[in-house]
Amino acid sequence: MRQAEQAAFTEQEVIEALSSLDPIWEELFPDEQSRILQLLVERVDIHPEGAEVRIRADGLRSLVAELRDGARLGAQVVAR
Repeated sequence: MRQAEQAAFTEQEVIEALSSLDPIWEELFPDEQSRILQLLVERVDIHPEGAEVRIRADGLRSLVAELRDGARLGAQVVAR
């Protein structure tokens, strides 16, 4: 198993990582948006009372690791 998939993240780290997507979501190419949704969403069930969305825990860990590593890379580029 890859290191990113094995990593444990705090709830705050997940919130921060997913919040970092919000400002750039509309700027992402549709293929990248689709890849992110496929990483996160296992299944969506629609009921008369509402919707049930099942999240992929491994996909969430992978995405958080990507976003966290991307933020580090961005910070290193700015520091240079």
